[in-house]
Amino acid sequence: MTITLNHTIVRRRTSRLRREFAQLFGLAYKGLGEHFAPVKINDGLTFLFDDDPDFESHHYAFHVSDAEFKAIFHRVQEAGLTYGSAPRSADDAKLNDWGGGRGVYFRTAEGHLLELMAAPQ
Repeated sequence: MTITLNHTIVRRRTSRLRREFAQLFGLAYKGLGEHFAPVKINDGLTFLFDDDPDFESHHYAFHVSDAEFKAIFHRVQEAGLTYGSAPRSADDAKLNDWGGGRGVYFRTAEGHLLELMAAPQ
């Protein structure tokens, strides 16, 4: 059996993050579950959002298709989020082309660093 990540807990201060994340990535948010607020990323991975007023920010990286990259990046820009080409320059308003693809970093309103990577065509 191949080992795959099934879910992870994403800590947040407010309920805003789960909606923001789902909207930016074009995913469905169906409301609270029994304890967590699940957002299904794909058939094998779910983010379970959980309230925690004193959490540390984390880095989440996603491989996406070129079409998904364009759509998500457009929503990032529409939301007025700063973005950049690297983790330490996530506000330089540039994309990167590492490995021949495109990449971008941006922070959620609550401080998590998200990374998009589109493979070369």
